[in-house]
Amino acid sequence: MQSPGKSLKEALLCAQSEDRLTVGVYESAKIMTDDPDSVSFCILAMDEDFQCDIALQIHFTLIQSFCFDNDISIVRVSDMQRLAEIVGDKAEQLEDAHCVLITNPADGSWEDPALEKLHLFCEESRSLCDWVPEISLPER
Repeated sequence: MQSPGKSLKEALLCAQSEDRLTVGVYESAKIMTDDPDSVSFCILAMDEDFQCDIALQIHFTLIQSFCFDNDISIVRVSDMQRLAEIVGDKAEQLEDAHCVLITNPADGSWEDPALEKLHLFCEESRSLCDWVPEISLPER
């Protein structure tokens, strides 16, 4: 299997090209509340300010809990800037790439091999009691 980081990057780029990405903590929370069944995958990104931002830590805890309750695969990345470079096409997205969701296509008739590999990676991690595994994104 290729690295989980490479699979994550491929899944993000595929979802972005199909307009299936939601970027931002509040935007993601809205999608999860309105239509949790549409969410396929969740990425939480930390940066150097994470340890000092209590509100963001609380948001992460709530998002993680929601993902566990709704069987949504979830991972962490430690390089928010790199995640923002991959998914961000607007200035505001670069500032709030702490949470990124990949949603299912509207017609439900799609398969993304990279995303399937990520779901398997998450399943394997959970079997080892690593509930929110950390993935390193590849450099350019």
